Amino acid sequence: MKLPAFGYHRAESLGDAVAVLTEHGPDARVLGGGQSLLPVMALRMSNPSVLVDITTAKDLQGHAFRDTDGLVVSAAVTTRALETDAETRRRHPLVVESLAQVGHPEIRNRGTVCGSLAHADPAAELPALLLALGGSVRVAGAERRRRIAARDFFLGPYLTALSDGEVVAGAELPLVSATAGWSIREITRRSGDFALVGVISVLDTDSAGRCTDARIALFGIAGTPRRATAAEAILTGEILDDAVLAEAAAHAFDEIDVVGDIHGSVTYRRRAGTRLVAASLAEAAARSQSEVESARA
Repeated sequence: MKLPAFGYHRAESLGDAVAVLTEHGPDARVLGGGQSLLPVMALRMSNPSVLVDITTAKDLQGHAFRDTDGLVVSAAVTTRALETDAETRRRHPLVVESLAQVGHPEIRNRGTVCGSLAHADPAAELPALLLALGGSVRVAGAERRRRIAARDFFLGPYLTALSDGEVVAGAELPLVSATAGWSIREITRRSGDFALVGVISVLDTDSAGRCTDARIALFGIAGTPRRATAAEAILTGEILDDAVLAEAAAHAFDEIDVVGDIHGSVTYRRRAGTRLVAASLAEAAARSQSEVESARA
């Protein structure tokens, strides 16, 4: 299917991109890798008059580890570039493992981390990752620069807190504690598909095996990624034995309006999702205890 006609502007910098976006308002869209936007345009679900290509903007390249913000990723960084970065694999393996779940290598070679966040597909891995880590996005517009926490950024399916003329300039992915364990699991119809249900778990424990921090982000089950707050409350402060993990998994979907579609009913997503969460929590808890024992040795 052919794309509709559109204007094209290759931005030289973030300021250049913001200027064009401001000039054209809601008729302009940011073009990163195009792996999400172009298929949507081909299906006539979006028809921008101007695309602002940020892929070569000089000040939107690269990533860095900061003491206060963790891993900071600029808007033009591709998923594959971060996935194959040796320092990121060593210092933030959950990020690398999550990136590896995104589509296929060909998609990750073109798609950008920030583009996936801005697209806000509720079944995508990276919005859930940002939510699980308590991360945020850096937003730039003509009038202001601001930081939006993940919990406030995703408003609905493909809907974010971005205003007209604003662009995601970067993302902040906080590091997990040295004693934290993590897990990402998802159910898909085929390898590389969007998740029917997915979960990212981060559990931290002390030397007695008691949970000091629990973060569980679910995706593919509602209009936005959601924190499983009821399950997190059950885990926090408890010894993570099999009974506690099972109880938390059983309550993972409490207070969440799970949606169904032709690929999976509400009942299926809840039932399969509960088992997925149980496996994810067990993996994260075991990983945390291993890290605690390594730190003690």
